Amino acid sequence: MSLNINYTVLDRFLKYVKIDTQSDPESPTCPSTEKQKNLGRILVQELHEMGITDAEMDEHGYIYATVPSNTDKDVPVICFCSHMDTSPDSSGTDVKPIIHKNYDGSDLVLPDDPNQVIRFDKHPELARQIGNDVITASGLTLLGADDKAGIAEIMDAANHLMKNPDIKHGKIRILFTPDEEIGRGVDKADMERLGADFGYTMDGEEAGSMENETFSADAVKIVINGVSAHPGFAKGNMESAIKIAGEIIARLPKDTLCPEATEGMEGFVHPTGMSGSVEQAEIQFIIRDFVDEKLVEYEEFLKNLAEEVIKDYPNSSFDFIVTEQYRNMKVVLDNHPEVSEYAIQAIKRVGLEPIQSSIRGGTDGSRLSFMGLPCPNIFAGGHLFHSKHEWVAVQDMEKAVDTIVHLAMIWEENGK
Repeated sequence: MSLNINYTVLDRFLKYVKIDTQSDPESPTCPSTEKQKNLGRILVQELHEMGITDAEMDEHGYIYATVPSNTDKDVPVICFCSHMDTSPDSSGTDVKPIIHKNYDGSDLVLPDDPNQVIRFDKHPELARQIGNDVITASGLTLLGADDKAGIAEIMDAANHLMKNPDIKHGKIRILFTPDEEIGRGVDKADMERLGADFGYTMDGEEAGSMENETFSADAVKIVINGVSAHPGFAKGNMESAIKIAGEIIARLPKDTLCPEATEGMEGFVHPTGMSGSVEQAEIQFIIRDFVDEKLVEYEEFLKNLAEEVIKDYPNSSFDFIVTEQYRNMKVVLDNHPEVSEYAIQAIKRVGLEPIQSSIRGGTDGSRLSFMGLPCPNIFAGGHLFHSKHEWVAVQDMEKAVDTIVHLAMIWEENGK
């Protein structure tokens, strides 16, 4: 079904990615970086220009806005959500987006660093983009499609709905969040203020994909308390926390239970950072699986491993600290099957074959689902997130805009 949208998603996306919104896991503030608000202010202004009068950004950098209902039916309030920050894994400063028009299937050499090449034979999803317009960065930064593609798509869909009152829909709430990439995306989200019944994050990858299952996730911190001594007189006294930490890392399995050796529904234990001195050292881990009970199993494995290592250091000890991060949203979404079913219907309406899959990661929707907003994840079109090879196709972003509009229509059609 054609919607005859005069797309603005490309121009919006090219504008947004040039604004550095990288989040910082070391910062205790919310947002973790004030520069995220630079994009937020632009979004609020653009929403006002559309005629969305209640658009506002709070002190924490969250943006709330409403596309008002234009139907007499009783329709649940639907939220569309994306995050403004980009990953700390790769620079987001001075992003130079490049449009490779009418992509011909060749390798994409990124001009500011010719060593950065997106190879066609290594990324089969590029085969589906022949003839499309593919956007990359220039080779020195990530692109920011994660998740500025989602933001641009929601903004374009909102713009279309505001300009076309003949398209019937219920009340639609827009939520843009900071700090998703560092696991704090909804820490300060005001659910009462949001006032939505169901939601969708626009944060997925391949066009047509809809994900209603994520990893469950914990963070683990092992703090090792060693024994310091003057190195000239350390014999029989020193027990280096750094070396103890190194032994723990060295005993982790290399062929199983790690990201580089797992796929599909397999979970993992992954060290993400290590710091310290002779007297005290710290290792940070992320623990992931689709089954909550598996997290406990992996954490026991890790704790037992640390206990085995520490036996050789009788005067040392360790603290084992587990922090819950998020849980598999499927537990919540299974109680509201229509939320996912309507998303599948919308994807079919735009001419795509729905791809229902599980995320080997999490989204804001993971936590939002457990905060009272059942919230699956829909494609935004980006690929190779968090890297200099990140890319997105213009046509896939346009399909995502269509999907949002159709979803609004489907909820209204099923209203009472």
